[in-house]
Amino acid sequence: MNKTLIIAAVSALTATGALAQSSVTIYGRLNVTAERQDNNGIKTSVLANNSSRIGFKGTEDLGGGMKAGFQLESGFSVDTGASASSFFGRQSEVNLGGGFGMLRLGNFTSEAYYATADYISMHNHDTGSSSDALYAYVGRNTNKIAYRLPELAKGMSLEAAVSAGEGGGRSKSYDLAWNYSIGALQLGAGYEKNGNAKQYAFRGLYEMGAVVLGAYVQKDDNGYGANFGDRTTYRLSGAYNVGASEFHVNYGSAGKYSRVANSKASQYTLGYNYNLSKRTKAYTYYTKVNDGAARVYGGDFNSFAFGVRHNF
Repeated sequence: MNKTLIIAAVSALTATGALAQSSVTIYGRLNVTAERQDNNGIKTSVLANNSSRIGFKGTEDLGGGMKAGFQLESGFSVDTGASASSFFGRQSEVNLGGGFGMLRLGNFTSEAYYATADYISMHNHDTGSSSDALYAYVGRNTNKIAYRLPELAKGMSLEAAVSAGEGGGRSKSYDLAWNYSIGALQLGAGYEKNGNAKQYAFRGLYEMGAVVLGAYVQKDDNGYGANFGDRTTYRLSGAYNVGASEFHVNYGSAGKYSRVANSKASQYTLGYNYNLSKRTKAYTYYTKVNDGAARVYGGDFNSFAFGVRHNF
């Protein structure tokens, strides 16, 4: 009996030690808007999903300063309850990290995008009908290997990635991202190449107390279509945060593609967010896309929306 009790106690302590060295977190976001939309003169009332998701991420301490990690993320629609076509299509990766940096393998969003366009999209995380309609995202998320260097200097990071073609007639996709924070000033740059499409962008964001100002400029070749040529796009964003209230304004302008006549376009958004708690906010916005006659971005569009976003 005593031997049995000792074995049971040792087993319990061993299991507790193993659990203490690893962790798994469940997280997610539910984000939905009621909108009155006008798409090329066709007016509709819709309940729209804004990139809602549920995810699982975890780490295991391997000792010697090395950790293994994973992240699985699935998209779904709040308005219908339907899951995305690929269950873990938003993200599915395993990684190894330590003093050497981090090695990532799987399916995940380009860090070049996070370092530029997403970084300054403050009012609704670049989701839904008010998301940036003009930024050229040319990278491929799947079949990806990425390496993130250890911190090069205080506040500086660099990551490079390649997506394999895997013999399916697809070209390799490359992306590179750089981030640097200097106090209130936060800088970033991103580069992507996928076949004959490529883009590079630079971003800056500056915090002045309650006021936050951001901007990026992007140059792309064939970002919205083969043989479109090149164009330059910029976007400005501003936020004023006071108490539970956030006031947002965004303006973007895409120049004409060199081989596509009448392809210049612009977009602006005015938004107001009210934080009901640290995790929940109600918000409203008006967004408008002025497309050129070439209809590169799907035509003229505007929407007035009211939404609720809850993070868990």
